[in-house]
Formats: sequence, structure tokens, C-alpha cells
Amino acid sequence: MTENVLLVEDIPVDDSSPSGGVISIWTLNRPSKLNALNQESHAAIKEQCARAEAEDSIRVVMIRGAAPPPVEDGGRAKPAAFAAGADISEFAGKSSDDVRDFFANNAWEAVWNLSKPTIAMVDGFALGGGTELALACDIRVASSRAKFGQPEINLGLIPGGGGTQRLCRLLGYGKAMEMTLTGEMVGAEDALRLGLVNKVVEPKDLEDAAMQMAEVIARKSPYTVKVAKRAVRASLDLPFTEGVLAERSEFVALFDTEDKEIGVQAFLERGEAEWVGR
Repeated sequence: MTENVLLVEDIPVDDSSPSGGVISIWTLNRPSKLNALNQESHAAIKEQCARAEAEDSIRVVMIRGAAPPPVEDGGRAKPAAFAAGADISEFAGKSSDDVRDFFANNAWEAVWNLSKPTIAMVDGFALGGGTELALACDIRVASSRAKFGQPEINLGLIPGGGGTQRLCRLLGYGKAMEMTLTGEMVGAEDALRLGLVNKVVEPKDLEDAAMQMAEVIARKSPYTVKVAKRAVRASLDLPFTEGVLAERSEFVALFDTEDKEIGVQAFLERGEAEWVGR
């Protein structure tokens, strides 16, 4: 890669069990381009998804954008951005045959398909593919200056990273249609009201708020967290009655795990559970 488009840092979680748990923080690192996603970004994210899936120590993944670069003499400060969409320069002159394979194997779906919980820490602009990357995460924590939008319609395109589908399931048909057809942005408070984000805080508090949530999740049984995510995710694909049956099956199966007995005994004895992850 010609540039380090994704910075990765694994932060140890105190008192995690099994011991050695980390929160893996992935920072989209193209601040001069408002962290726009290019082909190298997608490749780096997919590589880290494979690592997160393979390494038991990774309990939670958090994705954020790099802070704006320093202002040069006489220059204008760039705004904060999670990811201001795709790198549109890569679209020019391309045909459907040129992009089909890339979009069939993209970073949005790699993040979406992770069995580990994911948190998007959104500060500033999350537009187009940036909104879709946030939507591919399980939880979104945003700063008060965050802005979301699907402006692809202004390019003669539509969202191509799952935006139409995930927005509709998260916000409902009408609002998803409005965002897709107008291309207009939604501010942080409206995003919170609509259910697009889970929490809104001031920019200075964003990292602490996201990390606090990640740490809470990282201290749970890693096996049970995977099962819980799988059960909730099933609600998107299954009819209600089948989803309830799927949940019941997952719940009953957990009675055969060591962590169930550890958790129940810790509750009864008013102690702290020491999970073994199985």
C-alpha cells in the first residue's frame, strides 16, 4: 500500500475474562481526503476483519476517522469526518464490469459479517460509504457535530454498500426513501431521534463514551456475546415466529456452556463472573 490508510491499535481491557481481552480500534487514516474510502481502505478493513475473527483476544472492534490534519499557513481547516463517502475519483470512466467484482467483495459486508460486536465512533461527516460503514456496525456513538447522508443520487448513483437496505430496517421505509432520494444530510440530534445512532455526546467526550460502552461489552462472556449478536441479527432475516424459535434454540443451548453456570453462580453468590469463553 502506498499509504497507511488504516491505523490499528489494540487496547487491553482491565479485568476481562478470559484474560487478555482487547478492544481493537481501527482509524480510517486519510484525513486530507476526509477519510474517504478507497480501494486500499477496503482491502485494509477486510484484512483486519479476518484478523478480528481469528483472534480470540479481540472482544470488540471500534471504527473511527482520523482527526483533521493541521492547518497550513493561509489554508482552511478541514472539518471532522468519520468517512466522507467513497473516493469518487475512482469512479470516473468505470463501467459496471469494472466495479462489479469490487462491490461483490467489499469492506461494508466484511464488517457486517463479523461475529464480534462493532461500534462506529462518528465525529463529523459520515456520508455515502461512510454512512454505510457506520450502518454496517452494530452500535453507533456520535458527536454532536456528526452528519449522516446518502448523497449518491447527486452523482447519478444509489447507495451500493447496503445503505438502502440497512436504512430501511433501521429507520423505516419513509425516512430511508427520503434520505436516498434527496441526498440531504441528517444531523446528530435527528439521527438520535430516528434511531440512526445510539448515543450523542459532545466531541470532546466522544472517545470516552465509545470506549466506556466497548469496555462494558468486552467484559461479558465473549461466547455469549457472539450468541447474543447472532440472535438479534436473526430478526433481520427471519419472520417473527421463526425468529422467536431461533432465539429459544440459542437460549436453551447456552445451558450447556460453562459460562452459563459461571454467570448463574456468580449472581447467586453476589460475586464477579470469571468467564472462560465457552
